[in-house]
Amino acid sequence: MKQSIGLVFTLLLSFLTYADDVVDKVYHPYVLPFEKDVEWRFMSRQNSSGNDLLQRVAFGHALSENLISEVFIVGERDQNGDFSMAAYELEFRWMLTEQGQYWVDWGMLLEVEKTHKSNEWEASIGLLNEKQWDRTSLTTNFIVKYLWGTDRSRKNNTEAELRMKWRYRLRPSLQPAIELYTDRNFLGLGPSLMGEARFSPRRRLKWEVAFISGLNGDSKDHTLRAALEYKF
Repeated sequence: MKQSIGLVFTLLLSFLTYADDVVDKVYHPYVLPFEKDVEWRFMSRQNSSGNDLLQRVAFGHALSENLISEVFIVGERDQNGDFSMAAYELEFRWMLTEQGQYWVDWGMLLEVEKTHKSNEWEASIGLLNEKQWDRTSLTTNFIVKYLWGTDRSRKNNTEAELRMKWRYRLRPSLQPAIELYTDRNFLGLGPSLMGEARFSPRRRLKWEVAFISGLNGDSKDHTLRAALEYKF
C-alpha cells in the first residue's frame, strides 16, 4: 500500500515543473475562532548563483470560526543588492475538521500572488493535514501552483510541492522538529526549532527557525528561514 501511494505521488510530480521557493512555512490545519494575527517571515537562500533574501509581512483576520484570511507584502533583494517590494499575496486557510474529530486533522490553503512591477500571477491550492501521537506530530502540506503572466517561462506553468514536519512537543516554549521540502528538482531536509509564549488564552507569540540543506543538485544550496507570529 505504501509503495503504491509513493508511486502515484512520484508520477504526479513527474508531470509538473519545479517550484523555485519551495522552502517556506509548513502550515498547520488549525484556525482559532475569530483570531487575528500579525506575521513576519524571513528567508535567506545560499546557492551557486548567490544569496537570495526575502521577507514577508502579513496581517490576518479570521472571517469565521474555521476560516482566516491574510494579506502579505513581500520584499526581496534585487541583483543590485537593493531591498524593495516584490509582490503582494492574499491567502485563505480553511480548517476542514475539528482537532481530534478524525484520525487525521484536515485543512485547506488557497493563495493568490501578484508580482509588484509586472503582470505575473500565481495561484496555489494546498491540502493540509496533521496527525498527533502523544508528544509528537506529523504535518504534511501538498501544494499545487499555477503560474501565468507576460513572462513566457511562467505562462501556463504548473508546479507542485510537498512539505513535511515531524515535531516533538517537549514543552510549549521549545519544540524541536525536522522539516522536509521537495518538488520535482529539489529535495531539502533540516532541523528546526519552534515554540510559543502565551499571555492569555487568545494572545500568544509564536516563533520558529529552520536550516534546510539541499540533498540533491547544488551542494551549496542552503536555506535559513525564520518567522514570528503574534496571535490575538
